[in-house]
Amino acid sequence: MRKNVLLLETIAEEALAVLQKNVNVFTGYDEASLQEVLKEDIHAIITRGKGLITQPLMDAFPHLQVVARCGVGLDNVDVAAATEKKIRVINAPGSNAATIAEHTLSLMLMLMRNMYESASQVKQNNWSWRNSYAGDELNGKTLGVLGMGNIGKRVARLGEAFGMEVVYWSKSVQDLPYKYLAMEGVLRQSDVVSLHLPLNNETGKIIGEKQLRVMKRGSLLINTARGALIDHPALLQALNSGVISGFAADVLPDEPPVESADIVRHPRAIITPHTGSLTSATYRQICLLTINNVVAVLTGGEPEPGSIYNRKALF
Repeated sequence: MRKNVLLLETIAEEALAVLQKNVNVFTGYDEASLQEVLKEDIHAIITRGKGLITQPLMDAFPHLQVVARCGVGLDNVDVAAATEKKIRVINAPGSNAATIAEHTLSLMLMLMRNMYESASQVKQNNWSWRNSYAGDELNGKTLGVLGMGNIGKRVARLGEAFGMEVVYWSKSVQDLPYKYLAMEGVLRQSDVVSLHLPLNNETGKIIGEKQLRVMKRGSLLINTARGALIDHPALLQALNSGVISGFAADVLPDEPPVESADIVRHPRAIITPHTGSLTSATYRQICLLTINNVVAVLTGGEPEPGSIYNRKALF
C-alpha cells in the first residue's frame, strides 16, 4: 500500500517527482488546504523553513511515521513531541555548509568594502561618490568565528584564504589550526565576528548589550545562523552609537521583519531575505537528500546515516 505524505511547503521539482513516484502526495500550503488533509491518513509530514510541524498537527495523524525538514535547523519542528511519539525526525545535516559559508563571505566583503553603497551610488549616476568612498579590506584583519561546526570551519578556511587571522570560540576546543579563546577574547580581538551557532536555550540572545560593548570599536558583526542569537534592540543601539561599524545578516528574529525593521533600514546594515541556502544547486540538493531519506523510511529502506536527527533517542 502506498503511503501518504503531507507537504507544508513547495520543494524542488526533482524531489517532488521522487515523492510522487513512491507515495501519494497531499499539500497543505495554507490553512484551508491543510484542513482538507486532516481527513487523510498521513504517514509523513515534510516542511522547509516556514511550515510548522507542531504537536497538534502530529496528533491529528495516528499513523505518522516521520516528520522532515528540507534543511538543517529544526526550529519549526517540535522534535521533543515527535520523539515522545516515536516519530523519526529527518533533516539534511551539513548540506548547506558550502553555500552558507559563501554567503557569509559575500556579506563580509560587501560590508567591509562598502560595496552595496558603491553600486547603489553608481546606479544613481553618482560616479563622483568615489571621492568620498570609505572602505577597507579583509586582508590582515582578525576574523572571530563563534561556533565551529561544518559552516564555521568553512568560513574560517575562507577567511584564512583572504589573509585573515582566525580566532574562534566554540562549545569545546577542537583540533584546528586556529587559536581558541573565551568568547570575550574573540569579541575583543576580532575586526569581524561571524556567528555560526545553533539556536537553543543556551544561545538565545548570546550577543547582547554586554557582548556588543566588549567588541572592538569599529568592528563588524555577521549573522547567517539564526536571528534570535542576537538581542536586536541592543544591536540597534550599538549601531547608532558607533560601538560597532556595521552589521550584515541573512537571518532575523522575525521574518519578514516587523520589530527588526529599524535594523533593516539602518545605513550601516545589509540584510538579505534568508536566501543563503536558496541557490539552485543547494536547494535541489537539500530537497533531494531529505526526500530520498523520507521515502527510504516509508518503503522499508535504509535512510542515510545521520539523517535521523533523533535516532539516539528512538533506538
